[in-house]
Amino acid sequence: MMRKKMALAALGLGAAYLMRNKDARDKLSKQFDSFGSTPMRSGKSSRTSPSASRNKGLLGGLFN
Repeated sequence: MMRKKMALAALGLGAAYLMRNKDARDKLSKQFDSFGSTPMRSGKSSRTSPSASRNKGLLGGLFN
């Protein structure tokens, strides 16, 4: 029970930090974008779709 409270507190503090710090949000967003564009181990290339050019990435809509 105590570990769960500590994990939730850490998550809350991290979210509060990201809400106040735009540079940290941008850095995290870029990391998620680069993670999503890496190819799978099976050799598949990254997914491309017609809407990919206007899509700002996995978390782009949340932070802008």
